Amino acid sequence: MRFDKNCVLVTGGGSGIGRAACLAFAREGADIGVADVSAANAEATAQAVRQAGRKAVVLSVDVTSPPSVQAMVQQALTGLGQLDVLVNSAGVREIIPFLQLPFEEWQRVLAVNLNGTFLCSQAVAQYLVTRGQGGKIINLASVAGLSAVPNRAAYVASKHAVVGLTKEMALELASKNIQVNAVAPGVVRTSMTESYFDKESVMERLKQAHPAGRWAMPEEIAELILFLASPAADFITGATFPIDGGFMAGKGL
Repeated sequence: MRFDKNCVLVTGGGSGIGRAACLAFAREGADIGVADVSAANAEATAQAVRQAGRKAVVLSVDVTSPPSVQAMVQQALTGLGQLDVLVNSAGVREIIPFLQLPFEEWQRVLAVNLNGTFLCSQAVAQYLVTRGQGGKIINLASVAGLSAVPNRAAYVASKHAVVGLTKEMALELASKNIQVNAVAPGVVRTSMTESYFDKESVMERLKQAHPAGRWAMPEEIAELILFLASPAADFITGATFPIDGGFMAGKGL
């Protein structure tokens, strides 16, 4: 198993891509710190990890709060003994036209998606540098971090910033044997996007937006995350990988 004797911390681990990553790492032998703003969702994921035969620690966290993030990392280390991989999967988004976007909503999305990624990455990277054995950080960007998407000014800005932060972290941490990369999914069917699938017309537009003719499932994104966290990716850092069924390749006429 690729992650035997490894410990992985996943923010947003209670649902969606984060939950899928927790379960995928567990199947590959890792023990998991399941961090989420919802303790109930984190516990549900942790129970699934334990059913897979691996250790799981439930961590309630507000990724926008420095004290909460510091407590999360300390509790993860106490419960797991070490950390080798961080997956920054906690995220939110808005669907509001730019002209009507309230500043409070702008701040909320940036706080979770950008500040949260910064705070969690810094806290874990400080531990990894002190430990001196290297490690991996995988950030969740989006195709909205590579291109504009209508009615999502805060989300687009935050994910573009995550792409830039990924490069900066990779540049500064490479000499410490810490690799930092990002994944950029297209539409993934999760609890956050479930409203997209209420109408057949919306589903058809989603299919047309992806040359592959479909959206992704969280487990597919998790497989790319696992690769980037594995020794096979030791010489990959500072990159953002679209996993989007061709969304960023171009649009049909």
